[in-house]
Amino acid sequence: MIDECLVVEFKVQNDDCPLADATRAAGVTVDARPPQLRADGYALLRFTAPDSEAFVASLDADDRIRYLHVSSVDGRRNGRCLSKHLCVVHDLVSAGFMVESLQYRDGSATLTGAVVGQEVLRGVLDTAGETVGVTLERTYPLGAEDESTVVQQWDLTPRQEEALRTAVGMDYFAVPRGATAAEVAAEIGISKSAFLERLHRGESALFGQVFA
Repeated sequence: MIDECLVVEFKVQNDDCPLADATRAAGVTVDARPPQLRADGYALLRFTAPDSEAFVASLDADDRIRYLHVSSVDGRRNGRCLSKHLCVVHDLVSAGFMVESLQYRDGSATLTGAVVGQEVLRGVLDTAGETVGVTLERTYPLGAEDESTVVQQWDLTPRQEEALRTAVGMDYFAVPRGATAAEVAAEIGISKSAFLERLHRGESALFGQVFA
């Protein structure tokens, strides 16, 4: 019998992570891929950030970063670097946490992922409890009747759903509009172009299924 899959979200503060510290210094929000631990002991970090010179400069000046490559695409900075500092996410992954998304903002990180079975969940929570600055935000069965229902039913990504939910909540679709695209993007903590891309992709997914 296959164990139940649970969605788990953690908030990490004061982890002394290079990406987290750079978001605090530059005042930006950064989306990242789960770090990969290499055989040489370095962690490969891949991220997408706003077009911020301050963010890049903060990473470039960080002694924990061995290598940094950043390219600019559509007003965003896509980058990768090697870090000497192993963040708490590595401990959680070792305990059985399967990271799906990472977002850094104001020096903290939000980790969303999954665990399979209550026993693994207990191990992950024990690991989190032993680490200063890690708090459990929420956990629920994958596909449960909660806010994830929209994602599961309409095949949206969590960030597309967030863009749509926030836009609806701020009357972005009202006539006249209750908020501009820039205001909704600021509420989410992303750039206007990133918000519009998520919104349009979410709308395309919804309309494609509704009118299929």
